[in-house]
Amino acid sequence: MIEFDSVTISYPQASKPVLRQVSFSIPDGDLCLLIGPTGAGKSTLLSAVNGLVPHFTGGTLAGKVWVDGRDTATHRPRDLADVVGYVGQDPLHGFVTDTVVDEIAYGMEQLGLTPLAMRRRIEETLDLLGIAELRDRPLADLSGGQQQRVAIAAVLAAQPRILVLDEPTSALDPTAAQDVLAALTSLVHDSGLTVLMAEHRLERVMQAADSMIWLPGDGRALLGAPGEVLAKASVEPPLAALARAVGWDEVPLSVRSARRRVLLEGLRPVPPITVEPVSGPVVLRAEGLAVRYGQTVAVADVDFELRAGTVTAIMGRNGAGKSSLLWALQGALPSSGKIEVMGQDPRTLTADAARKLVCLVPQTAADLLYLPTVGRELAQADNESQAKPGTAARTLQELGVEIPAESDPRDLSEGQRLALVLAIQLTARPTVVLLDEPTRGLDYATKAHLNQIIQHLRSSGLAVAISTHDVEFAAAVSTRMVLMAEADIIADDDTRTLCTSSVAFAPQMAKVFAPEPLLTVAEVAAGLQDAS
Repeated sequence: MIEFDSVTISYPQASKPVLRQVSFSIPDGDLCLLIGPTGAGKSTLLSAVNGLVPHFTGGTLAGKVWVDGRDTATHRPRDLADVVGYVGQDPLHGFVTDTVVDEIAYGMEQLGLTPLAMRRRIEETLDLLGIAELRDRPLADLSGGQQQRVAIAAVLAAQPRILVLDEPTSALDPTAAQDVLAALTSLVHDSGLTVLMAEHRLERVMQAADSMIWLPGDGRALLGAPGEVLAKASVEPPLAALARAVGWDEVPLSVRSARRRVLLEGLRPVPPITVEPVSGPVVLRAEGLAVRYGQTVAVADVDFELRAGTVTAIMGRNGAGKSSLLWALQGALPSSGKIEVMGQDPRTLTADAARKLVCLVPQTAADLLYLPTVGRELAQADNESQAKPGTAARTLQELGVEIPAESDPRDLSEGQRLALVLAIQLTARPTVVLLDEPTRGLDYATKAHLNQIIQHLRSSGLAVAISTHDVEFAAAVSTRMVLMAEADIIADDDTRTLCTSSVAFAPQMAKVFAPEPLLTVAEVAAGLQDAS
């Protein structure tokens, strides 16, 4: 169904090809998972499948890409639209209409379907993705996760034979991600849909994969069975890290497989000693905070506080109000109620003054990038924050992401853009740092570096709040967890207590070793040493 034959893809001014002499074949009805570090070329490979490379990206393609027998070099994306459905990393940039139902209908209109057939497919797809209640909602009013599900629905409604997805679960809460993946898996098994999916959060999807392609970052693409690829790949989801920590030759692809082997081998790590986290004084306090969009209540009169030296993870389903809460705390969103950061209300300050109290990294990092090169963005951050020259650049290096200063921010991967914006915001050295989905588009290694940076901020006395759907990251990085639902805070406790008492928000190690209160592979490894 998809065949790459000695494919090399290069971009102007790049020192080396993104892909070099890549050859592989994905059969009809396969769910193939594409993995690799940030910037390894995953989005480029996906774009080659529907003809965006070489027709629209400026890259040069050598070799042949065949899709359902069609040569992408001679077939533009519109010529492949009846065969290939494509959903990119940022769904909002791909929308062409204003409402959910119109967006789902648009692709079918271009293919010339009858109104009756369109209506039937719209209803089926709304139910399949669990978004029937969003039918008449404006796209701009949806949360990032809701927009992502709509984008997938719009492509599925056209019933392509091949579905290409770039980070499809990155903005979805754990339950929504499971629902979407269940729907895709059902289509693969029941309808013969071929799916090629790039994903960083492998713990969510690897058990459903038939095959896996690993891009090491040196131009190669290695195809194989998921367990075999993960055993040698540098990308380490929790179960792969567990396998290496305990010396397993095979990587279990599901919690059930890992748990069975743990029980069979009698592995009983000593659980960590619970230590009350040390925290400082309250640096941010909100009382009766409310955010409304017309008749829609996004945040419902909540009380919330952050203490110095703590990391708080804010979790909950898509549309629960997490992002609205962060934007209101930063002072950039109209709200009612009381907000106080170090004795000041950020809503009454200028943007520059507020950023030194509380800064926010948004979900879409590109919204804060407007200069032509990375170097100028970093220099501007130093200037605006009155920091020594080179401060922002050093912060970016600490995040573990190397980006040439002459690079255009628009040419960066989503993960690289996010790291750049985080470095820019941290240059101001604020008292409170708010991060909205900071791990979206980041690989495991970069997330580990991000964790180190956040722990450094915490040890320096800053208060950090993170809105995230990344359960593994939240468990590893936070000391406190807050759950939101229907615009309200429904739970507020230490991270270990909430993670080990929840199914939806439990990391994989908590599930594998339940009822022991273990959250990370590092804790498992330490616990096994203590037990021996």
